[in-house]
Amino acid sequence: MSPINATYLQATPLLDFDTPAIQTLIAEKEWQSLTTSERIGAIYHFIQNDVAFGYNKRDDIAASEVLKDGLGQCNTKATLLMALLRATGIACRLHGFTIDKRLQKGAITGLLYILAPRLIIHSWVEVQHDKEWISLEGFILDNGYLNSVQKRFPKATTFSGYAIATKNLQSPNIAWCGKNTFIQSEGIVDDFGIFDSPDTFYQAHGNNLKGFKSFLYENILRHSLNRRIDYIRSNKL
Repeated sequence: MSPINATYLQATPLLDFDTPAIQTLIAEKEWQSLTTSERIGAIYHFIQNDVAFGYNKRDDIAASEVLKDGLGQCNTKATLLMALLRATGIACRLHGFTIDKRLQKGAITGLLYILAPRLIIHSWVEVQHDKEWISLEGFILDNGYLNSVQKRFPKATTFSGYAIATKNLQSPNIAWCGKNTFIQSEGIVDDFGIFDSPDTFYQAHGNNLKGFKSFLYENILRHSLNRRIDYIRSNKL
């Protein structure tokens, strides 16, 4: 592997890991005392389960805002994951895609599903470990939400829906073990390639919703969407 690009360790306006809230979190968790593999795993698990699956006001918000919200989806969780990794000395980058909105059906319903573009901006994080780049996408759904969907569809294997696109619903590859993790990768349509940071990704491709649709989503629809996610998580499907 070629020498690491120094930009893969830098802070950016979205990767604002110098903010007090993020620095305090890192100190409290004592992640710096762990080995590299343990550190990646601990941060990954924090993003996966301590930051619940849910929808923020936009994709292009800073890591500190995602942490404050206490929830996130693929893009916003990826931003916070990258910030925490870089803050603890672990090089990472972003890989951008689109996914077919049909994999969101069940999680997203009604007017919001109608308003959503057919191809939704999506991303995962690639982290450098043991001289290779490892793709991390399995952090999107917290275990409580995923377990509820698994109980609703106990016989399903290949599955698309409820923010999931996997070949094995009952045993998806989502745990950190030094290898790639995925939960939505079977829904990939376009591959936009590698980006140094989420900042450059959103500068190139924007947010999923724009104009009045964005206003409606930020101020009204996302609140009902997050209630829907909580409903699913509480095993009320």
